[in-house]
Amino acid sequence: MKRRTLAIDVGSYEGQEIVVRGFVDAIRNQKRMQFLIIRDHTGKVQAIHAKNGDDDSIAEAINGLTAESTVSITGKVVINQSVKLGGCEIEITGLEVHSLAEAPLPITDESDLELQIDWRQLSLRRPADQLVFSVQTTLEEAMRAYWRAHAFTEIHSPKLMGSASEGGAELFQVPYFNDRTACLAQSPQFYKQMAIAGGFDRVFEIGPVFRANPSFTSRHDTEFTSIDMEIAWVDSHEDVMAIEEEWLAHSLSSVAVVYGDEIASVFGTEIVVPALPFPRITLSEARKVLAAAGHTIDHKADLDPQGERLLSEYIARELGHEFVFVTDYPAEVRAFYHMRHDNQPDVTKSFDLLWKGLEITTGAQREHRLDRLRNQAVSKGISVEGLEHYLNFFRYGCPPHGGCGVGLTRLLMTMLNRPSVREVTLLYRGPNRLTP
Repeated sequence: MKRRTLAIDVGSYEGQEIVVRGFVDAIRNQKRMQFLIIRDHTGKVQAIHAKNGDDDSIAEAINGLTAESTVSITGKVVINQSVKLGGCEIEITGLEVHSLAEAPLPITDESDLELQIDWRQLSLRRPADQLVFSVQTTLEEAMRAYWRAHAFTEIHSPKLMGSASEGGAELFQVPYFNDRTACLAQSPQFYKQMAIAGGFDRVFEIGPVFRANPSFTSRHDTEFTSIDMEIAWVDSHEDVMAIEEEWLAHSLSSVAVVYGDEIASVFGTEIVVPALPFPRITLSEARKVLAAAGHTIDHKADLDPQGERLLSEYIARELGHEFVFVTDYPAEVRAFYHMRHDNQPDVTKSFDLLWKGLEITTGAQREHRLDRLRNQAVSKGISVEGLEHYLNFFRYGCPPHGGCGVGLTRLLMTMLNRPSVREVTLLYRGPNRLTP
């Protein structure tokens, strides 16, 4: 079997016979000539065949082709500057049809997003969709490079748990052995902290999490990939923010170098490598800024989506920055394990990170002192008995620590200027979608 040549490399083989394999992107059948556009993950190439009478098996095979069929083309590379696809083409000497696509296709580029997801194996073939996952790969590689350079250890925590990791809300329960009920992990939070108690200095994980959130917004999903860090020996949540902003700047810089031009061309947005440090504003200060702009939030001690957008616009206008840390959230809207300020016991050492108006991170210094941790759980009405396995992590000494979690789909959605997490997820899961 001859070695496969990728579409992007065809021009390097002038005068040589090669094999190109891919999807049939387009077919043009003229009186004397046949033209095929073959697409693989690197691009497109034109192949041509001159018809030569009735006994022409190649012409017959091309006549039977449909768009998106998979084929192998054997032929000689000819330089032809009039060809827009790389200035070359392949004169076909052999054609093998691997699978014939049904016609017509069930979707087009104009189909609505839900139909595109119904036929995800087809929408993923588009170069723009494939670029999303090339960017994702480079982004995760850069993240891991930073972590390894800064002495982080990767962990893989279980996704079946005996109790909730983020409280009882938004919890998926599944039957387990011996008439027990397990929970799908909402976060690796407890196990990141166990690793810190176990003597790991810094840990990270990239893995799935599950939230039974009945929301249908463009930024919510019921299963998504969470990027998590936990760091020992911190003095405050400031230490966590300092590491996260450095990590993000490094990761975005790597994406900009590899894919910046292509992202600008395909998605019309620029990857701006953020300056350090990121702006910081307390939640109470943020609410004052929003109130001055005529936007008040009275339903809970938090920011609403419109408030996040307006605050980001204010930061961009006043400080010229796309990112902003919002810090010091009230304990009533934060998890029981968030550490509280000694002089303000109703305020946590916590933060959210907003990027272009969207929350992409929640983080905090964690409470590592067993008595305070237990009291904070009780104050939120959480059964201490159900937390014994978690509380045991802190019974025999635990360093001061903190960490954060980042939603991968939100990160990609914002980076690539896409309107929904559905467009940057391989297979989206939401309240009404469990297929394909």
